[in-house]
Amino acid sequence: MKMLLDFLPVLLFFGAYKIYDIYAATAVLMAATTVQMGLVYAMDRRLQMVQKITLALVLVFGSLTLFLHDDRFIKWKPTVLYAAMAIGLAVALWLLKKNFLKLLLGSQLELPDPVWQILNRAWVMYCVFMAALNAYVATYYSTEDWVTFKLWGYAFPLVFIIGQGVYIARYIKSEEPSP
Repeated sequence: MKMLLDFLPVLLFFGAYKIYDIYAATAVLMAATTVQMGLVYAMDRRLQMVQKITLALVLVFGSLTLFLHDDRFIKWKPTVLYAAMAIGLAVALWLLKKNFLKLLLGSQLELPDPVWQILNRAWVMYCVFMAALNAYVATYYSTEDWVTFKLWGYAFPLVFIIGQGVYIARYIKSEEPSP
């Protein structure tokens, strides 16, 4: 259920774009993301920082897109989000000596500190890659191509998350008693 909720705004955005245009799709994305975050808050009684940032960026860049009637703003929103995440994770790790991934997920996963460090670096590199890739597509391709990339580009995070799961699987302790 939660995974569907994560993809719903993008699917609605894509559908609205195909039926109408980028501006209707942007309005749908803004509304769907607001509803999505409301539902997440109702279920979890809180929003994570990345969810708050995502909502703020969707509303700010979406509003700029609609008010200025310029689709470049909504196309650059993912680049700004990924770049902000990369900078935040990197600054926290290398300057503040804090591992935000461990702070966020440490209660759910028990991993050795070196593994948390590697995961944090991997997330920084992934976010830089995704920011650069979105910037490239937003700059050099049509809006139609960018929207298609946004839909099918979800393969990148899925591959990244599966790769992460394979990497950390050897460090996750089994709950079953050994015979």
